[in-house]
Amino acid sequence: MSDPVAPEAEKEPSSPVLVGTLTFAGLMSGLLIVGAWQLTLPAITAHKAESLKATVFEVVPGAASIQRLAWDGGALVAKEAPATQQGPAEPVVYGAYDQGGKLLGYAVPAEGPGFQDTISLLYGYDPDSKTILGMRVLDSRETPGLGDKIFKDLAFVGAWAGLPTETVPVIVGKGKKTEAHQVEAISGATISSKAVMRIITTSHAEWTPRLPLRADAPAPAPSAAAETP
Repeated sequence: MSDPVAPEAEKEPSSPVLVGTLTFAGLMSGLLIVGAWQLTLPAITAHKAESLKATVFEVVPGAASIQRLAWDGGALVAKEAPATQQGPAEPVVYGAYDQGGKLLGYAVPAEGPGFQDTISLLYGYDPDSKTILGMRVLDSRETPGLGDKIFKDLAFVGAWAGLPTETVPVIVGKGKKTEAHQVEAISGATISSKAVMRIITTSHAEWTPRLPLRADAPAPAPSAAAETP
């Protein structure tokens, strides 16, 4: 009886074949990722613009259109957002106008460190009355159930509307507010509450000298309602 024939061992692919296969797979993956990004970018940009506009309307009540205003080092200048951002982002605020094109106030983006991570927010400001018109948190990773109350606690969010700034606003303990420029901290989230106050007061100190009174502000462009961030 003859011995069984041993199966022929499979031949290992050569190194050039492996390298070529991996290179091709990596190239195709990269092309797919870039293609998907390019296809979805217009929709993402449009969604961000609409979300920003809606938030501006919240922090500046009564607004019907917005205008992107960039600080050029000496004055606010009405500018459209660049198609692509190259280099450091220029400082911007948003003028908020009523149906007749009258400025109602400015919406100011600001950010800074919170308890967990960076907090990004938008607040409205009226330079004539020197009051904050409203505040909304745009992005936050504060502790769920505690720190996230800076945007979920309606009493805290609403406390910023009409806040005078001639005296520097401060955070006080729950039930300890005695002055108009005070905002009560959220119970259990004092650090996050103070972070919001710090972000706003720091931004306000920087922007107040740059923001002209409503009568002296740049006029809105004809397409202001469609301006993108």
